[in-house]
Amino acid sequence: MGFGISGVYCATVTPLNADLSPDLKRLGAHCHNLIADGCHGIALLGTTGEANSFSVTERKAILEGALNAGITPEQLAPGVGVAAIPDTVELTRHALSLGITRVVMLPPFYYKGVSDDGIFAAYARIIEAVADPRLKLILYHIPQTSAVPLSRPLVTRLIAAFPGTVVGLKDSSGDYGNMQGLVEDNPGFAVMVGADPLLLPFLKIGGAGCITATSNLAARALRTIYDHHADPARATEVDAAQGRIEAARSMLNSYGQIPTIKAVLAERDGDDGWSRLRPPLMPFAAEKLGELRERVAALPGV
Repeated sequence: MGFGISGVYCATVTPLNADLSPDLKRLGAHCHNLIADGCHGIALLGTTGEANSFSVTERKAILEGALNAGITPEQLAPGVGVAAIPDTVELTRHALSLGITRVVMLPPFYYKGVSDDGIFAAYARIIEAVADPRLKLILYHIPQTSAVPLSRPLVTRLIAAFPGTVVGLKDSSGDYGNMQGLVEDNPGFAVMVGADPLLLPFLKIGGAGCITATSNLAARALRTIYDHHADPARATEVDAAQGRIEAARSMLNSYGQIPTIKAVLAERDGDDGWSRLRPPLMPFAAEKLGELRERVAALPGV
């Protein structure tokens, strides 16, 4: 039996119109480009997609927009976790109503220092309220942003309580030891890495794949790593792809991922509309655009 989710998924950015509403036409085109570049799927409305800057109504429209553009339900794994449990339930039911069964779910994140029992109770309430056997839930562990970590014992407890529903976890902590422990604790559970440079070593210990930001710019390199990491005859090709990923991720981290990805897309497509973000996030600094162009020019495949 395979993983509940696997492969290369892009944590896509969300393009905006001049009034800062979601630009569904641009989004659809970007999603098609990502699939053409090798992504197995699209993780809409994650951290990179500015998800928590959008209302429930806007999030529904973004999801429907991707489907209307021709992206299939099987290619989508949208983020549905918000601070209020009823809104998370509503977003999850909406995804399921569209035929989308895989969703990525943050824990309720406003209150900090909550117990594992509290987080378990929140996920249990959501799953039981949704009450749909089609649901395939990918937990989202990003403690540096949510400040609500998902401990390994909690994850194991959720898998045991909801087998066949809690099928995966996106680990964006950057803690390789935690990811390795999750794989060892839970055979067959799909752990998806959120830090692109870790995909190669992680696949070698049983990781299921990745859901990452850099794939907005370098999906082909990630797909090369995913497809050929275990083939000694392709080691040189895989190492070159790993080098491109590490360089691209380093560039993004040095400036700030979301505005930098959008700035690079704006430059690549000759489309300034890509550069817009919703406050409190701000567009890439104009005075650094020349420097960014030079760094991008030195990155093959971006």
